[in-house]
Amino acid sequence: MSTSPLYLLKRTEPAVRARLEELLGPAGITALQYTALTVLERHDGISAARLARDSFVTARSVADTVRALESRNLIRREPDPANRRERLVLLAEPGRRLLAEYAGPARAREERVVVGLDAEEVDALREALTGAWRSLT
Repeated sequence: MSTSPLYLLKRTEPAVRARLEELLGPAGITALQYTALTVLERHDGISAARLARDSFVTARSVADTVRALESRNLIRREPDPANRRERLVLLAEPGRRLLAEYAGPARAREERVVVGLDAEEVDALREALTGAWRSLT
C-alpha cells in the first residue's frame, strides 16, 4: 500500500519549518513571523484578518505575531481610511531590511525541498500542489 499524499505533505511541513527556524534563530524571529513578513512584502497594508488567512494561521496566532513584530519595529499599524474601526498592517523599513538579508538563505532552504528534481518536475510539483490547494478551498 502506498503512502497517503496528505501524510507526506503533513510530514514535510514541520521539516521545512524546522529548517527555517534554524535559519531565522539569529534574527530572533520565528518561521511564522517570517511568513507574515513575506506576506506583507507582497501585500502591504492589509488587515490582520487577511494576514492570518494568507499566513495560514488563526486570528489569535496572527494577533500574537503582529504584537511581536510591532514591538521590534518590523511592522507598523495604521488606521484604515476606508474603515475607521480597522487597522492595517504594514511592513516597516527594518522588516524590509530583514527580509532582504534572509532572502537568499531562505531561498536556498526552499531549494533543498526540490533537490534532485529538474525544472519540469518542479513545475509539475508546483501545479500539483496548487491544484490540491484549489480543490480544498
